Amino acid sequence: MDSKPRLYLFPVPMGDSPVERVLPAYNIELIRGISHFVVENLRSARRFLKACDRSIDIDRLSMVELNEHTDPADVAAMLTPMSEGHSIGVVSEAGCPAVADPGADLVAVAQSRGYEVVPLVGPSSILLSLMGSGFNGQNFAFNGYLPVDAKARGAKFKEMLHRITAERQTQIFIETPYRNNRLIADLCERLPGDFRLCVASDITCSRQSIVTRPLAQWKKTSYNYDKIPTIFLLYSPS
Repeated sequence: MDSKPRLYLFPVPMGDSPVERVLPAYNIELIRGISHFVVENLRSARRFLKACDRSIDIDRLSMVELNEHTDPADVAAMLTPMSEGHSIGVVSEAGCPAVADPGADLVAVAQSRGYEVVPLVGPSSILLSLMGSGFNGQNFAFNGYLPVDAKARGAKFKEMLHRITAERQTQIFIETPYRNNRLIADLCERLPGDFRLCVASDITCSRQSIVTRPLAQWKKTSYNYDKIPTIFLLYSPS
C-alpha cells in the first residue's frame, strides 16, 4: 500500500458466510495495513476484522461509529486521519458499505474534498438477488424499505406496478425480517396474480434460497421467511 490516503469501502459477509468464501484475499491484505476505520457497529466490526485475520490487534485500531444515530454534523470530522496522510476503511454491518447504508454520507464528503474512494469487491444482496431472479437486469430500481402505513404502501405498490409495466423496470425492496411473511401475503392480496415475485433469502449463507414464482402461486404456497434476512424483487415478463 503506498502513502496516498484512500477511503476503502470493505464489503462484509452476510450472516454466517465464511470470509474466505465471499471476499478476495486482496481485501484482507488491505485490511492488515489500515489502522483507522469508520464502522456501522463497533462490535460487529471487531468481529469481522478478527475473522479476516486473528493476528490483528483490535485494541490498537482507531474506530468511530457512523450509523443512523450519528449527527450529520459529525461526519466530516471522521475523515481527519486522511488529512494526516492515513487511509480509512469503511465497514458496514453486512454487505456493501454506502449502499442503503449511512456510509454514503462519508463517501460524499470524501468526494467533495477530492480524496480517492476505493470500493472493493464483495457480496451485495441487491445484485446477487437480481442475478438469480431471472428479471430485467438492465433496468431496475432499489426502493429500500416499503412504507408501513397501509395507504402509503398501497400507493407505493401502484407506483412500482406502473414502473414495471411502463418502463419494464424490475422493482427491488426489503422488509424488516419479522414482517417478511406478512409482506408476501400483502403482495399476493393487492397485486395481479400474473406478476412474478422473487424472494431471495439468506443470500450467500447456509440457508440461501432464491425462488421466483407468479404471485398466484405464492398465494397457494406454504413458506416461512420469518426473521430471515430477505430481499424481494417484482416484475412481469409480459
